[in-house]
Amino acid sequence: MEFVKCLGHPEEFYNLLRFRIGGRRKVMPKMDQDSLSSSLKTCYKYLNQTSRSFAAVIEALDGEMRNAVCIFYLVLRALDTLEDDMTISVEKKVPLLHNFHSFLYEPDWRFMESKEKDRQVLEDFPTYCHYVAGLVGIGLSRLFSASEFEDPLVGEDEERANSMGLFLQKTNIIRDYLEDQQEGREFWPQEVWGRYVKKLGDFAKPENIDLAVQCLNELITNALHHIPDVITYLSRLRNQSVFNFCAIPQVMAIATLAACYNNQQVFRGVVKIRKGQAVTLMMDATNMPAVKAIIYQYMEEIYHRIPDSDPSSSKTRQIISTIRTQNLPNCQLISRSHYSPIYLSFVMLLAALSWQYLSTLSQVTEDYVQTGER
Repeated sequence: MEFVKCLGHPEEFYNLLRFRIGGRRKVMPKMDQDSLSSSLKTCYKYLNQTSRSFAAVIEALDGEMRNAVCIFYLVLRALDTLEDDMTISVEKKVPLLHNFHSFLYEPDWRFMESKEKDRQVLEDFPTYCHYVAGLVGIGLSRLFSASEFEDPLVGEDEERANSMGLFLQKTNIIRDYLEDQQEGREFWPQEVWGRYVKKLGDFAKPENIDLAVQCLNELITNALHHIPDVITYLSRLRNQSVFNFCAIPQVMAIATLAACYNNQQVFRGVVKIRKGQAVTLMMDATNMPAVKAIIYQYMEEIYHRIPDSDPSSSKTRQIISTIRTQNLPNCQLISRSHYSPIYLSFVMLLAALSWQYLSTLSQVTEDYVQTGER
């Protein structure tokens, strides 16, 4: 199936091949496992079990920053799992969260009281996103500055760091509507969907598909307001490994929102970007001009799909116009812009080998386009 998809996107096919035969290591160098202590090896084992996609970008960080972010991520995932467990009463959950730091020093501590998840409605969307994602962005930014990999301003500007986390979290929540419904979770903000239907689950009904798409477009428009902060934040980074770590998830999120915008499939199945698309983004998003070009590409894609009848159409056009003012280049990426006939011939020559390459692609590319972690 991926082979068929690539035939319509030869540049993605070319990048898939490059990624397989060594391009991945230019973006995500392989970590030396032999140099790790036994405890760190255990941490990285858990990291890969928890999220191979985040493990890939974390393992590509430089020096001691890599280990600090690995442990930081594992601790926050544990906290997030506890916070998201809707079967735990507030009376029991709050003390557990407040005392969680002390459990880190108790190797035998376990929480085994979770039951099947019950359906609950998220009442405070902005606050929830701040605590589960915004604070992650703030914490990571402070680590970047404290390590002197980045300037102090990166860690001091909490507003931009918060937006980095919020943009990723909102993208995941928007995309995962159907999966969350099927698993008894509701993360879409009631103050938005409540204007369209009585119950969030009603969006999955065929007779409500027009209302569902209107609500979807409103939420995507809201998420797009974080992109100016994302551009400002990324523009300040100077360490290459930190830049890659921050930029790759952001451009993946932008591409995902473009795929979801005005798309009824969000309420019927899985919306994800192509493997070749994901690999191309990973290999291109290594400098600020390239990231701006990616943003421009997907903003234009959304802009040209805005329905005039959509209630949020004027707001969507307005935020995209604002994003355009941030010196986005009106051009394609350099790596995509000057492919010669020789390149196209090369692609076609290797077409016969494509299935073998595609079937053995690294699992990391699959993780980037499957369901994102909370």
